[in-house]
Amino acid sequence: MHISVIKEIKPAEQRVAITPAGVAALTAKGHAVHVEFGAGDNAGFSDDQYAAAGALLATQADTWASAELLVKVKEPIASEYHFLREDLTLFTYLHLAADRPLTEALLDAGTLSIAYETVQDHTGLPLLTPMSEIAGRLAAHAAATYLTGPEGGPGKLLGGSPGVAPSRVLVIGGGVVGTQAAQLALGMQAEVTILEMSPLRIRQLGDLLGNRARVLMNDPLTLENELAQADVVIGAVLVPGRAAPKVVTREQLGLLKPGSLLVDVAIDQGGAFETSHATTYQDPIFEVDGIRHYCVANMPGGVPQTSTKALTNATLPYLLQLANQGVEQALASNPALAKGVNTRGGRIAYSGVASAFTDLPNTESHSSLV
Repeated sequence: MHISVIKEIKPAEQRVAITPAGVAALTAKGHAVHVEFGAGDNAGFSDDQYAAAGALLATQADTWASAELLVKVKEPIASEYHFLREDLTLFTYLHLAADRPLTEALLDAGTLSIAYETVQDHTGLPLLTPMSEIAGRLAAHAAATYLTGPEGGPGKLLGGSPGVAPSRVLVIGGGVVGTQAAQLALGMQAEVTILEMSPLRIRQLGDLLGNRARVLMNDPLTLENELAQADVVIGAVLVPGRAAPKVVTREQLGLLKPGSLLVDVAIDQGGAFETSHATTYQDPIFEVDGIRHYCVANMPGGVPQTSTKALTNATLPYLLQLANQGVEQALASNPALAKGVNTRGGRIAYSGVASAFTDLPNTESHSSLV
C-alpha cells in the first residue's frame, strides 16, 4: 500500500504523524511510505532518518497525490481541502463535531475518514488516550505557570509553602485528562478536588488517589460551592465524537474569586466553558468578567517530540492492520477500528457528528451509524 505522511501546517502544530521507527515497521512489510520534506523537523526527526527507514521523500503535492492511506496528526485545514478525494483514506484526529467546514469538505470529496479520537475498544479510546494524558499533564503545568505574577496571575504558588496554604485546583471530569491533571497538580502539592458524574469512576478514582484528593459527585450545588473556592478550574470533560458539554456558564463566573484561572482542555471539542474560545501558545490567555481563561487548542502540539512518540506507539498497530489487510478488510475485521469511521461515500458515518449537523447527509439507516 502507498502510505503518505505530510508536514503539519496547522498553526503551532509541530508533531508529525509517525516516527522513523514507525516508517521502518511499514517498509519492512513491503509498503511504500512517502514522507513530505521536513515533516519531522519540528519534532526532532530529520529527513535523513526517514530516508534511512525506507521512506521516499517528496513535496507536499506529491505526498498527497501518491497516498492511498494518508496519516496525519491534526485535521486538514482549509488550504488542504483541495487535496481530499474519493479514493483516499484519511487517518488522523478530526474532531468533526466542532468543525462544520471540514465535515462539508470531506463529504464533498467523498473521502473515507477515520478519526483517531473515535476508535474505541474494550479499554476505552486507545488513540486518544496518549494525547489526553499529555494534555492533562500540560493543564497542570499551565495552572502553575499562569497563577504566577509575571504571567499576569494573582502571584500564587500552586503548592503553597510551609505555613502557607496551597492553591485549590478544581478538576471537572475524572477521565484520562482529569486524572492526569489531578495527579500532576497533587505532585506539585496543590489541594485538588475532582468532580465526576459516574459512580463507578468516582470509586476508581478513590482507589487510585486515596485521601490525597477529594473526589465528589458533580451536581449543580456541589459545582457552585467548589467554583467559589477554586483558584484554578480545569475543564476535562469529553463525550467521544461529540461537542463538549458546557459545564460552567458565564453567569457562574461570578462565583469565582477575582484572578481565578480557567483551563479548558476540551477546547478542541468546542470547549467546556460557555465563555471559552480557542487560543494559541503565542497568545494563550484572555479575560472575561475578571476571570482569566487559558484555552490553548491542541495542547500536546507544544511538546512535539514526546507527543509524536506517544502517538506512534498507539497508532502503529492500527496503521499496520490497515496497510497489511487493506482498508475495507481491516475495518470489517476490527470493530474498534470501524468505530473510527466518521465519513464515507459523501455521508457522515458517526452518530456524534451526525447529531451535530442534522442537515448534512448521513448513512441512510440509523443502524449503520456508529
